[in-house]
This record gives sequence, structure tokens and C-alpha cells, in this order.
Amino acid sequence: MSKDPAFLFYPNDYIGGTMGMTFEEKGAYMELLMTQFNRGHMTTHMIAQVVGQNWDKLKDKFIKDENGLWYNERLEEEKLKRQKYTKSRRNNVSGNNQHTKNKDKNDIKKEEIINGHMTSHMENENKDIINTILINKNSNEIKDSNSWEGEKKLFKNEEQYFYKIATSYKITKNDVLAFVDVFLKELELAEDYKDLKELKRHFSYWLKKRKDEKERKNKYQQTEQPKIQTLRKLPNSPTPRYD
Repeated sequence: MSKDPAFLFYPNDYIGGTMGMTFEEKGAYMELLMTQFNRGHMTTHMIAQVVGQNWDKLKDKFIKDENGLWYNERLEEEKLKRQKYTKSRRNNVSGNNQHTKNKDKNDIKKEEIINGHMTSHMENENKDIINTILINKNSNEIKDSNSWEGEKKLFKNEEQYFYKIATSYKITKNDVLAFVDVFLKELELAEDYKDLKELKRHFSYWLKKRKDEKERKNKYQQTEQPKIQTLRKLPNSPTPRYD
């Protein structure tokens, strides 16, 4: 098993535990902690080689084991907790791998059953979709009178759409609503029921056609109006004459 390369370090605990130390003593303290982590419990000679005379200021941070070797108790606890955690994770991975091997066989069988069921289900669903497409191909008409009433109600509540139409054709909203009633009446007489999307599309086209027809009619009436004869009195004539 490879050596654990790290241990948990708590900055706040370290700052609180070294508050009265000089920078040199803090550095020496860290050196001893690193030595303990890498080499285990330390002899007095080993400590003297690492920190020299600073040991006298740091001795209260360490205790002796049954063999007379020095170690920091907090670091020892963190190191052991880390080892236990790593071991438990390794055992979990090993157990999961074995469980996965046993599970794979069952999963394959389940997937075969599920895939077979889903394939059958999707085939039936696709048939329904295809049939629906064939029935409604090139047709957005509403055949059900109840559905038509619902679509008509939705259409009449399209306030923003009618405002846009009124602005576009430069007419009042009331004029638009009057045209709407005529439009819907014509569709009902022809039994040409449509959904909301088609109603909006066809109404815009229908209204433009109606407006163009009205403009052409007005223009025609203006050109066909009889000319008004003007009464003009000729010079030196006792009676007026018509031109």
C-alpha cells in the first residue's frame, strides 16, 4: 500500500495554537509536523537536528509515546482518520466492483425485457402517429362543433392580435370586431371550421381582401358620379346657358 501523501490542515486551529510564537518558532513547528508525518514518532536527537534550540519553546506541543518518542497528538489523530477514511473508500470501491459484476448479468436480462417492451410500445405509438398524420394531412379544419365553439371563443379573446390588425389597417378596434363577426358567420355558413392558428391567418387575408374590394368600389363610385353642370352667363346674353 502506497504512503498517504497528505493530511487535513486547519488554518484557524493552527493560527490559534501558534499565536504567541515568533515567525522562526512557527517555521520550526511546521518542520517538526512535516517530519512526524513523513517519518513517524521522533527521537530527541532527530528533533535537535531539525529545529535546534527552538525545541525548548515547542516541547509543550508534543507528547511521548510508550517508547519515549515524541509526536504531536493532533497530527496523529488526523493521520489515523485519513487512513481509516481512505481504507473505507477502497473497500467500498472493491465491494461496488463485485456488486457491479453480479448486477451486469441481471441488468442485461432486464434491458432485453425492457427493450422488447419499449420496441413494441414505440411501434404501436408510431402507428398511431402515422395514422393521425394521414387523417389530418393537408387539413387543419375542425370537424367537431364543440371544438369550433372553443376555438371561436379563443379567437375573439385575441386582444393583442386585433390591436395589431387595427394598427396595420388604420381602423378602430370596434371596426375590427365587427369584421370578425362577419368573418365567423361566413365560415359557419360554409361549415368551414378552423382552429385558432388558421382563424388568425385567414382573417388577416380575408380582411385585406375586403378592404381592397371596398377601396375599389369607392374609387369606382367616385369616377362614375354624374358631372355637375355649372351655370354660366355668356357676355351680352340676357339668359344664362349650361355648359
